[in-house]
Amino acid sequence: MTTTSELTTDQVAEYLEATCALIEAELAALDADSGWHFDEKEWCANQVVGHLVEAEKRGFAGRIREILAGKEKTSSWDQAEVARQRNDCARIGQSLWMEFMGVRNDSINLVRSLKPPDLAKGIEHPMAGRLTVRDLLHEWVSHDRNHTKQLLAIAQERVWPHMGNSQKFKGE
Repeated sequence: MTTTSELTTDQVAEYLEATCALIEAELAALDADSGWHFDEKEWCANQVVGHLVEAEKRGFAGRIREILAGKEKTSSWDQAEVARQRNDCARIGQSLWMEFMGVRNDSINLVRSLKPPDLAKGIEHPMAGRLTVRDLLHEWVSHDRNHTKQLLAIAQERVWPHMGNSQKFKGE
């Protein structure tokens, strides 16, 4: 396996923008089903997008802003409790999309504004230990991809019961 080099801030910004296109398309395709749960233990599409909004504010852009402001320690957050309080299942997908885009556009501008010396700056997290801007940028791309896979799985689960005998193709 070939080793890759770390991403530049421009590359991270491109990945963050690509996530926007996927989320917009999936929410539009799901439409009124964006609050649908295929399993009571799993998030609906609205909850996934609500989580991305909160992760942006609290985990990624939020922590990078704390680092740039010289803060030495950050805190963790109870993701399940925040999701419960947000009650995104009851919202319209388009309103979540607009909330996400407002936060994401600010974040992309933040990422593009970072200078090479900023990447090594860091903050202490109670669970993870020291996190640098560089670490957070790379985790951000991974986190987005994890949750976009989750959105795609929701649509797959949505159509599964209606696939008839073509369900037998799964795994090919």
